[in-house]
Amino acid sequence: MRRAVLAAVAVVAAVVAVNTQSEKLDYAAIGKIRDEGFNRSQVMDHISWLSDVYGPRLTGSPAIQQASEWAMRKFGEWGLANIHQERWKFGKGWSLVRFSAMMLEPQPQPIIGYPREWSSGTKGPVTADVVRVQIANEADFAKYRGTLAGKIVLTQPARRVRMLEGPIILRMDDQYEKEAETTPVPAPAAGRGRGPSTGSGQVPATAAQAFRDKLEEFYAAEAVVATFDRGSDSDMADGGSTLSWQQQHPDGGTIFPSGSFARDDKVGKSVPGLTIAVEHYNRMIRVLDKGLPVRVELNVETKYYDEAGMNGFNTIADLPGGDLASEIVLLGAHFDSHPYATGATDNATGSAAMMEAVRILKASGVKPRRTIRVALWGGEEQGLLGSKAYVADHLADVDTMTLKPEHAKLSAYFNSDNGTGRVRGVWLQSNLAVRPIFERWLEPLKDLGVTILSPRSVSQTDHLSFDNAGVPAFQFLVDRLEYNSRTHHSNMDVYDRVQRDDMVQQATVIAVFAFEAATADEKLPRKALPAPQRPAGRGTTSSAQR
Repeated sequence: MRRAVLAAVAVVAAVVAVNTQSEKLDYAAIGKIRDEGFNRSQVMDHISWLSDVYGPRLTGSPAIQQASEWAMRKFGEWGLANIHQERWKFGKGWSLVRFSAMMLEPQPQPIIGYPREWSSGTKGPVTADVVRVQIANEADFAKYRGTLAGKIVLTQPARRVRMLEGPIILRMDDQYEKEAETTPVPAPAAGRGRGPSTGSGQVPATAAQAFRDKLEEFYAAEAVVATFDRGSDSDMADGGSTLSWQQQHPDGGTIFPSGSFARDDKVGKSVPGLTIAVEHYNRMIRVLDKGLPVRVELNVETKYYDEAGMNGFNTIADLPGGDLASEIVLLGAHFDSHPYATGATDNATGSAAMMEAVRILKASGVKPRRTIRVALWGGEEQGLLGSKAYVADHLADVDTMTLKPEHAKLSAYFNSDNGTGRVRGVWLQSNLAVRPIFERWLEPLKDLGVTILSPRSVSQTDHLSFDNAGVPAFQFLVDRLEYNSRTHHSNMDVYDRVQRDDMVQQATVIAVFAFEAATADEKLPRKALPAPQRPAGRGTTSSAQR
């Protein structure tokens, strides 16, 4: 069977290769795109607006609505069409109003930290003693019952802080390029995307999550003032995209808050929870171990937003095509961010690159045959919710794999969501039939360092929603730089970490790729349609409700 499948793939690839040889690239048009992209780039200005002015852009917050309105105004200025929002049910929104934390004893010290998203507030400034707990299961509750009222609780042990010994900056050197061009042995099957979602967009509880919920209820019942954590137990992070590369978190005041409080009917019922710098956290532990008091003044004010107007949305605009205008080439990036910084590299860079790509195409005067649509997704950080909602509305019910008419009209989806690095190629998502096509499309981009076509399937971002619906969907392969070491989901994801030259290249490469997809004689070849996610008879649950 495997030999038959491989033979079939080889035949398809051979047919595609013959067809692509007869297609001529429009080098004059590509030259215009490159000229506009490199000589009149506006991508850094887009990033500044999205991060400096409207960041952070947490889904359901006023800031992401303001950012969307700004993006739609820009689309209008550039002459795009069909500019609109598409809304879907998300749950309560949240934003931080103000925050301060100051150690008072044993000596005064400002504390670097940030409330975790959807945290409640302190109802004004409070001063409290800090205590440390060691709670591994519900049986441990008894040791602390009646002792924590009015206290700030440290929830983890100290963590060793190392010098910068590991890699901080990752680029696709020869070693990683060779690895990317291999096909890894598949891991045991684990659900699609970031896990299934309920109708409200919440990830179903696991045993570990159920215990965390019980722990939050315990802290609230004990009248704890707030909890402090110091983030991950390790200072190392995967480089991402299934490769073996690793990056070291630099610490030094950079924090990586993890975990979100509920945004359903439990919203606001937990005590405030904050992640603080590991160095400040460790100091508190050491002082407590000496039997001395630690006192902190804390002020957290947050605000929640009701669902009434549907807090989730995607922002859409079209560059109309010509003779094949009913067919779509879709460019997408998630527009939302976590609230801990300004969401510059995750993902103002990807959103700005897609915006700039359509601006370049419009300004250069080239004539795509297919319509090029740009979509800026909300809710990616909570489980690819915006792109899932688009798929459900426009393309397919993936629970039953019932296709809608637009499914046949979508030629391809291209995604950008790995930071500020240069485009080095494309993750083929196991769609080997597109390789000869993409090899030809890369010819006018090789001088820009775009050479890699990895057969690997990658996940954890919005192209997966389309891949799971049987649409050709691809993530651009970029240099990770400091993405996983310093900026990804941290308090240092700010404009200053963005690399201008790399972003100019990224937006221009995406514009060229979109143009080539929109002018090709045929839509891109597709993999076999995936099996339904919920076979008939088991019931269905939409990932995002309209």
